[in-house]
Amino acid sequence: MSREEVQIFSGRLSQYLGKKICDDLHIDVGKSKINIFSDGEMWVKYNDNIRGKDVYIIQSTIPPADNLFELLIMIDAAVRASARRVTAVIPYFGYARQDRKDMPRVAITAKLIANLLTEAGADRIITMDLHAPQLQGFFDIPVDHLYCSVLFLRYFKHLRLKNLAVASPDVGGTKRARVYANELGADLILIDKRRPKPNVAEVMNIIGNAKNKNILIVDDLIDTANTFTAAVEALKKAGAHDIYGATTHPILSGAAIEKLESSNLKKLVVSNTVPLRRNTKKIEVLDVSKLFAAAIIRNNENKSISSLFKVE
Repeated sequence: MSREEVQIFSGRLSQYLGKKICDDLHIDVGKSKINIFSDGEMWVKYNDNIRGKDVYIIQSTIPPADNLFELLIMIDAAVRASARRVTAVIPYFGYARQDRKDMPRVAITAKLIANLLTEAGADRIITMDLHAPQLQGFFDIPVDHLYCSVLFLRYFKHLRLKNLAVASPDVGGTKRARVYANELGADLILIDKRRPKPNVAEVMNIIGNAKNKNILIVDDLIDTANTFTAAVEALKKAGAHDIYGATTHPILSGAAIEKLESSNLKKLVVSNTVPLRRNTKKIEVLDVSKLFAAAIIRNNENKSISSLFKVE
């Protein structure tokens, strides 16, 4: 793949990941300029000629909303600069938790974001570990959905943990936990929780035997860490030995890192789809740039990406 046919740009939030992806592809990051006016208005310009080229724009849409809006403007600018095809590479797709109308008078924001990306001019989306895989159906354009599990499974297979059980912090993550349990030859534990209000979780029941077991809790994201640390403490109380975690998107807002540090968690393994706010001994970061680089190559060459999900 050459710079003659493909150019890769990144928004300001994801510059660290864009650089890694371009290094893996042995091409330079595309040059663009983003100005912020005094009133907060955003202005985008591509310094490189992208007429007739395949353009990939890398940007996670973690709040604040400026990150999403920056991506939308970059897509629009690429379309108006006569790019042949524009692909939005969104390592973390924000607002994915608002995927249904579960109470009166609320928005289905995930669908709104999908519409905005399409209307801005994106021809394709490449993303990783959506909060709910069925969100792909919100888009009227193709979506390549990558899975970080290939990296996590490789990591934990090499640890060779004995007497292992895989836990889901809530019933919604049962399918994900079952995949990990099957691949690792581990038992499956489910945690029944109640959420009385947003960002508040209470563990009700543990379904399965945690006594004297090493536990791996798997989830797609950790935000406030309330649910996750509640699961850790409940499992420890149930007699678990060492407790590990694996999550793709370490949002870790508010006092989340402090909660993880003071919990009975031994180690949390995360990816770099979003920048980690602060380093801590309990968190280890795995690099997803090679997965995205491989997906870009296969997308550009019109090849299948399913081989990327094989675990060695």
